[in-house]
Amino acid sequence: MPPDPQSPAIHLPWPLRDKVAFVGIGTTRYGNFPETDSYGLGCEALNAALDDAGLTPAEIDGLIVNRIPSYERFAEMMGINPQYCLLTETPGRFSGVSLALAAQAIATGAAKTIALVYGNNGRSVRMLYGGGDSQWSPWGMTSPGAIHAMMWQRHMHDFGTKHGDLGEVSVAFRHHATLNPVAVMHGKPITLEDHATARPICEPLKLLDYCLINDGAVAWIMTSAERAKDLKRPPVLLSGYARQDCFAYGSAPADDYWYPTLSACRSVYDRAGIGREDIQGLGIYDNFTPTVMFSLEGLGFCKQGESGEFVKGGTLRLGAGRWPTNTSGGHLSDSYMQGWGIIAECVRQLRGDCGARQIPDAKVMQYICATHIAQSLILRRADA
Repeated sequence: MPPDPQSPAIHLPWPLRDKVAFVGIGTTRYGNFPETDSYGLGCEALNAALDDAGLTPAEIDGLIVNRIPSYERFAEMMGINPQYCLLTETPGRFSGVSLALAAQAIATGAAKTIALVYGNNGRSVRMLYGGGDSQWSPWGMTSPGAIHAMMWQRHMHDFGTKHGDLGEVSVAFRHHATLNPVAVMHGKPITLEDHATARPICEPLKLLDYCLINDGAVAWIMTSAERAKDLKRPPVLLSGYARQDCFAYGSAPADDYWYPTLSACRSVYDRAGIGREDIQGLGIYDNFTPTVMFSLEGLGFCKQGESGEFVKGGTLRLGAGRWPTNTSGGHLSDSYMQGWGIIAECVRQLRGDCGARQIPDAKVMQYICATHIAQSLILRRADA
């Protein structure tokens, strides 16, 4: 029988709300390690995550790997024989995609405990993110940096923002790196003047608008919220996630700054049952400084075109602003682990593991990724 059009709508809670938890986090050092590779780095990170969770490889029955060439070889190296296994594509947006796939697998019983592992030896093998045969666009755009430079150039034209507005992002994240003893840029604070006078790369972007390229690895272990209660560390719950794709751009710059796809991800608040004002801190995918601005506008922290004013005065800076963001230093100043490290930092914040960079009484964190696969997720402390 069709529903009665006169009946009030029934809004049921999102079925995956708080059903899946992070129970283990592991990261390696970040730098240049030609003596190893993505397999070795991934094993190091996963062993750290297993120790963190108090689990053994035999207790892992699901495996998702990213930027590690073969899940078969990696599973063999770790002594894992999973019933659920997957290798995802290499772009950074697949950190969030991998997380969602793991949550769905756990919720449907495809696996009970899933290890998600990212390993990247891009610095030691001199990975070039652009150049060469202009793989990023059939129209001659040479790199993702060029694409973001063109988008920010248009943003400045459309809304009156300036290159200097991006300096607030770089300076805040570098400050956080100075509080993080393992960040690549730990001992190298910067100022707004440093940002303004940095070496030009692709107009209007300069050196301090670009992410780092380093070797390293990150591992998460996820399981059901019920099982998480019995494990070693306080669980961090996945309260909601949202995603919206748009491939009309192809490889060309998005002339709307991904605003429609990001705005669609505002459904994450309803899914999580948590409002924007209930969030204590943010993790934003910062391959380039403009991406942070697009993310803030798209998820409604400020109106479109107003991100330049929004970030002024230390809005994103721990201890100074309302929205401490990328407290590890992010891709700009910690290391470019393509979203994986930023999500790990959100979990650590909620467990109170961040020392000098800890957000006081952090209960809820939000992750945002601006791309043509736009995503956001909300994590919360199990006792929040």
